[in-house]
Formats: sequence, structure tokens, C-alpha cells
Amino acid sequence: MTFSIDDNHLHKTTQELVQINSINPLLTPEGKGEEEISAYVADSLNALGLDVKRSEIAPGRFNVVGALKGSGGGCSLLLNAHMDTVGVEGMTINPFGGELKNGRIYGRGSQDMKGSLAAMMATAKALIDANITLKGDLIITGVADEEHSSLGTEALVKEISANAAIVTEPTDMHLCRAHRGFIWFEIETFGRAAHGSRYSEGIDANMRMGRFLAELDKLEQELLTRKGHKLTGPPSLHAALLQGGTEVSTYADRCSLNVERRIVPGENMDDALAEIQEIIDRLAAQDSTFKAKVERTFWREPFEIGHEAEIVQTLDAALGTRLGHLPEHTGQTFWTDAALFADAGMETLLLGPKGYGLHSAEEWVDMGSVLDLAYILTETAIKYCGKS
Repeated sequence: MTFSIDDNHLHKTTQELVQINSINPLLTPEGKGEEEISAYVADSLNALGLDVKRSEIAPGRFNVVGALKGSGGGCSLLLNAHMDTVGVEGMTINPFGGELKNGRIYGRGSQDMKGSLAAMMATAKALIDANITLKGDLIITGVADEEHSSLGTEALVKEISANAAIVTEPTDMHLCRAHRGFIWFEIETFGRAAHGSRYSEGIDANMRMGRFLAELDKLEQELLTRKGHKLTGPPSLHAALLQGGTEVSTYADRCSLNVERRIVPGENMDDALAEIQEIIDRLAAQDSTFKAKVERTFWREPFEIGHEAEIVQTLDAALGTRLGHLPEHTGQTFWTDAALFADAGMETLLLGPKGYGLHSAEEWVDMGSVLDLAYILTETAIKYCGKS
């Protein structure tokens, strides 16, 4: 039995999704969050006949889950996209226009990742239109808050599980099997406040942070020379935020530094912390007035899946059939919700459409690749879940 993707429905859905303000309110005050867009997605999936649940996972923040129930005996497959976007300040196009021009749809979130969400919905429609009954369940999920803290997926994996998950983050139609994780550290150096004229009393926390930064710079350079991971590259870090002192005529009694450390698959979180602590210990041994501490404030694990996994093999074949060539297997330097699905025990990978301008002044998604994505997801669902 064959199927087809309703191209007109796919374009219309993508445009209407882009036209909804779903900016993450934790990122910018004008953000509307997922209330309106989640209602749109829930209504659309209900109209197709899926079993739909819309959940408020935090005040004004919503997830949507639509299940196309299988007949039984097959593997279950979860498709995922986030519904929130970053802000629109500085955009040079109408962020909510959803304009279709030269095969592209323009607007905030068009590639990241409302085109993907539309492709997932088109997959469910294609199966229903063709009267194809899967053996395993197909689960369509739209989640909140990926652009900030991933509250949506954190809540989702506590309630929903599947044998495999495809996160449809934009990958330019490459099959992504790994990405880096991150740790946020806060480092504090401590001094002694005193009037600027009293050099014998004051201990400058800012100067001591300078010593730490000099050593941190050496660690950064060393990280970039490490072998790293074949798909994600080497680990890295950067000094993101620095604050110290109260006024110009006073020795600073405290200085605070926020550091982000990007970790690759195979690295250990505790080892990354130990590298920072080793710098502090070494500087303290050199000078008894050097006092500092480090705290790990937030972190996300890296992600990878092997080439031999069944979902990788199935998606790889579907990509080859649709695109006419074997797909490139890649890794990403950024973090995604894929790590949370993998940690929850699902075989997970990433595949998403081509486009341009994530988080930038002009964003668009290539609708030819969104159509390809819908065909590939549908073929993958049939092969992976089985057909009755």
C-alpha cells in the first residue's frame, strides 16, 4: 500500500504555525509561550483522529501528545519537535509573516522548528489518508521550553515512552547521531574589602579572579587539542559572565565568574569539575590569600547512538530511498532534547530540514526538504512500527 504527503496541507500548516507567536517567555517579555500554538496542534491532531492530550506542565506552558494507536505487536516510535522559539529582536523580516517565496517559508521558528512539526503532523495525516494501520504506536509530540530549560521534554519522558524517538531539530537532512552536552559552573574568588588607600589591609578578589582566568585560558586551549569525539569535535569552554567589586575606591571582596563547559560523548561530568578544582587548588597552594570555590549550577548530558541501532538503520534506508543517496551521518556541537529521550531509554537520533538563520535576523525553511522529511518519517514509521 502506498501513501502520499498532502503538500498543500503541509505548506498551510507550516505557515500557520509560523504566524503564531510562541516565543519562550523565559527568554523575552513579549513571548506568548505555547498556549496558542499547543491549542492549534492539539486541534489539528484531534481533527485527524489521533488520541490527543494537551498538558499544562507549568503556568501557561503546554505539551501536546497525539497518539496514532497501533494494532499491537510492533515497535513504538515517537516523533518530537519543540513549539517555543527564541525572540525576534533585530529581525529584518516579519517574524510572524509566514511568507512563502521561492520554495521557502520565512519567519521566526520556521526552521527551528515549526517546519519539522508540520512534517510530523503530515506524517500522521498521510498514514490515515492511506488507511495504513501500524502495528506499533506512532506518537506525535510538541513540547514546551526547549529553548530555555527543556521543561517540556523533562515532563514528557516521565509520562510517555517509546522504543525509539526521532527529534526533528534542523540538521540539513543529515542523520545526526551525537551531540555535545554542557555544564554551567559558578566560580567565586574571595578577598577583603578595604579603602583603596589601605593596601596593607585590602585583598583584591578581582585580581585573584584574574589569576584564575589566566589558568582557565590555558585549559581552554588544551581542551581544543584533545581528540574529542569523531562526530562532535573536541570539548570546549568559555568564560561567559564576570562580576566583581562595589566601587572604584574599594578593594573587591568578591568576584563571580560563570563558565560554560561543553562536554563530548564519553567525557565524565565529575572529571570536568575536577579540572576546575585543580586550578583553584594549585593557585591556593601558591598564595595563602587566594581563596575560591566552584559550584556546578546546571548541566545536560551529551548524546550519541551507534550506527547499528535499529532505528538508525531504518531511518538511514528511508533517507537513501527518498534522497537517492546514502545520507551523511553527523554530530552537532549544540545540545538538544535528544539527550533526555536517550536517558529515558529510547533509541534516539535527530533529523530535520534544510534552512537558514536559526536565532538570527532572517530565518527560513526550505519546503522541499520539509516535504522530504515528511516522506522519510512516514516511511520510517511503516518500516519501524510494522504494518498490519
